[in-house]
Amino acid sequence: MKIKLLILAGMLLACTVNAQEKKETEKKKKAEITFSVGMHCENCKTRIEKNITWEKGVKDLEVKLTEKTVRVVFDPRKTTKEKLKTAIEKLGYTCEISEQDKDKAKK
Repeated sequence: MKIKLLILAGMLLACTVNAQEKKETEKKKKAEITFSVGMHCENCKTRIEKNITWEKGVKDLEVKLTEKTVRVVFDPRKTTKEKLKTAIEKLGYTCEISEQDKDKAKK
């Protein structure tokens, strides 16, 4: 009887650990997109950083003024590439998915 209880306890523990690992990997799901943005000054960069950081699902943001790019790491369960593109366009900038990301999508 004790052996059966030990086996049952071990199975329950294994199931619990497996469920926790699954939740943690789901939390870590991230996607990344780089946009080519029509910005031209430091104020443009600051405006994008201040506004896009607060978009739902955005985890990380990198704005490079010299390259005119905005790289966004986001949770695809909370937002989409299209919504992020629209958010940048609402700030008054032209915005296209960068050629690097277009090439990745084709592969």
